[in-house]
Amino acid sequence: MKTTTEKAAEALELLPEEMREPAVAYLLEQAERFRVLKKLVAEGMSDVESGRVSEWDFDDFLREARAMRPK
Repeated sequence: MKTTTEKAAEALELLPEEMREPAVAYLLEQAERFRVLKKLVAEGMSDVESGRVSEWDFDDFLREARAMRPK
């Protein structure tokens, strides 16, 4: 069975030469977005585990936001 890396390399080889670089750039961009998202989720989970997160009521939040709005 082929690895994902081998399959990706084969797929890139099937593309015309002018499409390979943009395809790789797209994959790298998506990988970076995933890395950042994964880091942010880990930070959020750390906040939850350490008790830095509290429940909040959306309706209460809206009431407070409306009360703070200048008239």
